[in-house]
Amino acid sequence: MDPAASASADGGAFLEFVDYAISVLSSSGGDGDGSESPGDGPAPARPPWGWVVAQLLKSCCAYSSGVTAAILLSDLFQSWTEQRKSLTSKRKIELTSLLNTRNKRRRLPNTITIDSIHEKNFISPKSVLEAVIIDVFVLPGTNIYMLTLGDMWSTSTIDLYLHRRYYDYIGQHGILKKGREIMVTGCCLRTAMEGSGHARILPTEYMVTLLDEDQDEDAMLLAAQFCTYSFSSLMQEESRNEVSYSFYARIEKIESLEPFRCTERKQIVLVDNDGGKMKFILWGEQVLLANLFSVGSMLALDRPFIANCLDSNHEESQELCLEYGTATQVYLVPIAQQEEQVFMTPTQVRSQGSRLSCVPIDNGASLVTLPRDLHGSVDFSKYPFRAYVSDLHDKMVGVSLFGTVTSVCKASTSGTTFYLEIEDITGVVLMKLIFIGPWSLGRVGVGHMVFICGVTCTLSSRKICEVSWCEKDPGSMFVNLSLLPAVLNSTCLHNLSLLSDIPHSTNRTHICRVRLEHIGCNSLKVLLFHNICGCAVNEHSEGLQCSFCKCSCQSGYAHGFQLHLTIADDSEKIFAWCVGQTAVEFLQISPDEYLELPEIEKDERAMYLYTLQNESFIVAIANTSKRIDGYTEEDEALPVWEITRAQKYE
Repeated sequence: MDPAASASADGGAFLEFVDYAISVLSSSGGDGDGSESPGDGPAPARPPWGWVVAQLLKSCCAYSSGVTAAILLSDLFQSWTEQRKSLTSKRKIELTSLLNTRNKRRRLPNTITIDSIHEKNFISPKSVLEAVIIDVFVLPGTNIYMLTLGDMWSTSTIDLYLHRRYYDYIGQHGILKKGREIMVTGCCLRTAMEGSGHARILPTEYMVTLLDEDQDEDAMLLAAQFCTYSFSSLMQEESRNEVSYSFYARIEKIESLEPFRCTERKQIVLVDNDGGKMKFILWGEQVLLANLFSVGSMLALDRPFIANCLDSNHEESQELCLEYGTATQVYLVPIAQQEEQVFMTPTQVRSQGSRLSCVPIDNGASLVTLPRDLHGSVDFSKYPFRAYVSDLHDKMVGVSLFGTVTSVCKASTSGTTFYLEIEDITGVVLMKLIFIGPWSLGRVGVGHMVFICGVTCTLSSRKICEVSWCEKDPGSMFVNLSLLPAVLNSTCLHNLSLLSDIPHSTNRTHICRVRLEHIGCNSLKVLLFHNICGCAVNEHSEGLQCSFCKCSCQSGYAHGFQLHLTIADDSEKIFAWCVGQTAVEFLQISPDEYLELPEIEKDERAMYLYTLQNESFIVAIANTSKRIDGYTEEDEALPVWEITRAQKYE
């Protein structure tokens, strides 16, 4: 199949709208000066393909009754503007001249901007502020130090009341001065309504000063203060805290610990230059400090408190650890963000055509520059084009895929891992889905059209590329478009198909306008369905069990319809099936209400079904021919065509 026609081939009007939206955003342009921020580098001229799809689907979920192209583009443009928001020339020049470093680093997950603080008049304690000190001053009439902070993504500044534990670092030779980069968390906002003329950030203990080994001043500080001791030099004696230890080590791991008497704990595993390992333990509110750290960065700890670790029984062991004491100061040398140039595949080059002109690429539109993570994997979350199944290979993270489900099942009776097979115009891939707890994606069936964001590709021990998706990973998203009401109700996101046309294009969900031709009494069943996955619940010797999740269903289930019906339009008629809310839409009665109809009066039920004939509906139809039947406890095969959504059409 010609890749240039891929949008209409497997995504219909929805993917065509995605391409249109990208062209609109790309043509809106920006300042285009190429100036880099310390966090993410320059905003690309073309938005990432996966980001655009994700934003459109978020809008579709928000406007389930239907949405217009104007609303979608307006929401998308606003989000893209926030992504690209740059400083005025004056502010950008000012901060650029103040910065001691221009090394690019990855922006932390919880980072917010100063502009957003002012807009919302709120800051969460878990938020991170990556800022530059623009000014240091004393509040008039007091001895309170204030820091005026700016960041590279905002046009405004904000004042921070400096916590007194940092007062010794203010002054002519202090490290907290104009131009120094810091990161703070655990913040609360004093709003303008509380007496001040403008919002200010209240004092926080959780501040980290950033250092740059390439700057002479910082390199001298690290050499003079943090190269004397290693972890092996720690003393076991109780007098150890009388020595002012300072350590310089790499962050190897950040992980949560089991709470101690309801107190939250986190540990940061550090490795010094001699290969020695030590745990840096954070207690209670201190765990907020971990929001400022990233694996691979270098941590400089001045005067940490030295304690004995707690063992699995919460008793003191002989192993020593470091803690964040009242005199502890923390410095951080962030890991520089590495990049890699990625070759575009022939599929992508052919499918994009002239649209490549708006993307910052090299070598005649064959290379795209993307960041790498700490493990050397290329981060595709900002990839400007659609990635296909045939593009997947080792060391890819943040990949977005769009395709049709060809199979889905649980890996084992117990556990929280499932397998999903997805197909696009280039091939099929088997993907492992890893959940925190039970299945959480609702009903997903063969033939359904899905979008998956946050896919990872790694090389197994058998040198096979393994594809996985983890629910808890940042940026993970899974949307079943076949069940999305907004796609059915929004004319800008679908093209109507004739029933006679759908057998010729079976790899996507079709939207059709049909009339209800026939429902037989024997074609309607009332079964038990599992609430979390929408699949039938079967009876076993041990009790009720979900046919899909394989979990016990002593609760969390409800009655639902399984319906076989004939639908028609002026071109064709087809035999199809549906379940759940879609069947309710056709029958215009709930399962409980239907069960209340007198069972002995079958003629009355038949008459009710007969009155529904010739009603008009807009439906979403998926091809389930690759399904392995087993949906119900009986072995009765289901029809090929599934109606995934239906809306009565007047």
